[in-house]
Amino acid sequence: MRLPSLLFGVALAAPAIADQPLRVTTDSPEYCGLLAARLTAQPAADAQAMALAAEGLRLCDSGHFRTGIAKLRRAIRAAHPPGG
Repeated sequence: MRLPSLLFGVALAAPAIADQPLRVTTDSPEYCGLLAARLTAQPAADAQAMALAAEGLRLCDSGHFRTGIAKLRRAIRAAHPPGG
């Protein structure tokens, strides 16, 4: 039977998830600022990442939080060094 082995794998993964702190995010100006601060703390942020961040902040400032947050997250991913 395939089902019990699948459930066994899920049971093993549950403690690893429970050990991670819960991070609640909201579509808010504060979260936009948090993401922008996280980006500025990354030394590998290049012009492309900074352009995405600027667009994200502009969107957040005009009330488009979800779209702005998406851009800021893309900027953070773009600023990560390869393999890091």
